[in-house]
Amino acid sequence: MGGIGKTTLAKKVYNHTQVVECFPDYRAWAYVSQDCRPKDVYMQIIKQICSSTKEQVEMAEKLQEHELGDFLHGHLKDNRYLIVLDDVWSPADWSCLAKKSSNDPDCLGSVFPDGGKGSRILLTTRYKEVASHADVRSIPHEMRLLSKKKELGLELGEKMVDKCNGLPLAIVLLGGLLSKNMSHIEWKKVHDNMSAYLAKEGQIVGVMTMLNLSYIDLPSYLKPCFLHLSLFPEDYVISTRKLLLLWISEGFVLQQDRQSMKDTAEIYLNELINRNLIQVVITSVNARVMECRVHDFIQELAIEKAKEHNFIGTNIVVDPHLFPSSSPSLFSSKSRRQSIYYDFERYASIEHYSTPYLRSLLYFNLGGICRISQLDFITKCFKVLRVQDLEGLGIENVPSIIGELIHLRYLGLRHTGLKMLPLSIDVIWKITNMRYLYIEEQEEYDPLKIDTVQNLQILSGITFNQWIRNNSSKLTCLEKLKIEGRCELVEEVEFSNSIAKLHSSLKSLYLKTSDESSIPSLAMSSCPHLCKLDIKGRMQKLTETFKFPRNLSQLTLEACRLECDPMPILEKLPNLLTLRLRAGSYLGKEMHVSADGFPRLQILQLLRFKELVLLNILKGAMPWLMQLEFDNFKTEIFGLNELLNLVEVKIPFSSLLAMILFHKIEDSFWGLTR
Repeated sequence: MGGIGKTTLAKKVYNHTQVVECFPDYRAWAYVSQDCRPKDVYMQIIKQICSSTKEQVEMAEKLQEHELGDFLHGHLKDNRYLIVLDDVWSPADWSCLAKKSSNDPDCLGSVFPDGGKGSRILLTTRYKEVASHADVRSIPHEMRLLSKKKELGLELGEKMVDKCNGLPLAIVLLGGLLSKNMSHIEWKKVHDNMSAYLAKEGQIVGVMTMLNLSYIDLPSYLKPCFLHLSLFPEDYVISTRKLLLLWISEGFVLQQDRQSMKDTAEIYLNELINRNLIQVVITSVNARVMECRVHDFIQELAIEKAKEHNFIGTNIVVDPHLFPSSSPSLFSSKSRRQSIYYDFERYASIEHYSTPYLRSLLYFNLGGICRISQLDFITKCFKVLRVQDLEGLGIENVPSIIGELIHLRYLGLRHTGLKMLPLSIDVIWKITNMRYLYIEEQEEYDPLKIDTVQNLQILSGITFNQWIRNNSSKLTCLEKLKIEGRCELVEEVEFSNSIAKLHSSLKSLYLKTSDESSIPSLAMSSCPHLCKLDIKGRMQKLTETFKFPRNLSQLTLEACRLECDPMPILEKLPNLLTLRLRAGSYLGKEMHVSADGFPRLQILQLLRFKELVLLNILKGAMPWLMQLEFDNFKTEIFGLNELLNLVEVKIPFSSLLAMILFHKIEDSFWGLTR
């Protein structure tokens, strides 16, 4: 039965202190769902058990399903692991996940090896035969409905809980509903509405009753945000950063005085979370939601209501191999949004002139490789399109008439393999309403004119050479900029000036070189609002090259190949909260943090430092550090016991064992009980 509390109980086990201690390093949670996609499940696990860069993750995503199974098998076979597979629907799904075909004779058998180290797999399912099939030797734990004794509350509350028929999800939704209605009169109104629903629709009980009431109770500004969740695949883990931008692009978010639209959108998200309509998957160290998902019952309601209001189309194109009877025709002429899973080529072959008012088109790559040779139908048929996100779809070319989509606010072309835009793509300058533009790294000398798109807030994927050909002083709204590619021919003063012209708006800057040339010199002190900086590429000495802005709060360095200890420079940044130093950022053997260094730092990450043998933190340094992550067992760390606010030290289990064996960690470390 759905909503009976299987996932909740599994999470309690998964997060229990003793379980975490027993499986400190290899522990992962994966959502399976009715549409079982082994490659997606494997990637969920790999991202949690492997310390991988974005590039390594992208490479893994390009592997075939059996290759990914081999890769996962190789990481698990010599380690003790705990993996939760949540919501497995059939014995066939379990067999598909657990077994793999491989040409490697050393990798035949199960993806999840039994190495005799005490590893465990915990799965949740609605069907007893799935559990019995997965392990014939164990007796499955069967969930029971809650008794009234466990639901005790006020008399009126008891009556409402009683109508939930003992289903935990219904009770949770009721709690979210009542949390916004505190008076007795309002509680009575909720009770009466439940009774009316049950009297009118006798078949709707428990969860569905509460779902309908939860939707009805939503304020008008939250309803479109909730309906928008219907576009995502079942059990899909959603990036909240992307979700908020989509809401803004759709026009769901109201402008508030003295508050950015992104902050307002985040408030909307938290309201839906507090009403238990969205589940949190991952939070940051400062408790901001990074990833979320939607329970399948709640998504069913979102889809139902979205179709009623012509919010989405009446049909979603799916994988014809899984659902051969699905017809791709008969979209409602009034539908405003469509999402495509799997077969975009099949979707492109449909007659689309019947949906002229489409505002949003989203593609989700749920496994396999899908390519499309022609996108002209989009610009010809969807004249009022606001959002076009084709991330993960193999694209051969972009139609030159894309500039005719003058209402477009969000264009996503990341991970498409599109290396060269047509010369006539220059018509992007016509799309003056564009706010968020994500493109693939282009050929170096392919022109891209964007300086007339004055509402642009995020620009990702432009090359150094393309960037300096634009007049950046016109981009007065640009907040986030990602530049990558070769930069050996870029004149440093010219580039530095182009960044300085964004002084009134720029908040986030990402620079990545793809060759042996150095990151161009920058005088970023002229960008007072810049708070996030990510640099991947060779740098000169920090003292000579970079003048960091005082308000910088997040800094990531990778492949910079610095020869001098960067800490004496970086520790003076007064507002730095997060510092990530990754592979190749520093080539020396020692790092020293002085007594007054990093006055506000909360997160310090040191990953893949092969040569670092000493990190010395003097007393008084990093007084607010909460999280420390490192992975080199050769590194001796002194001063941990002086970090009074440290609550989390993240070390791969293999590195921790090596540090214990080789006495590379001070005894006082074990006094950290927080």
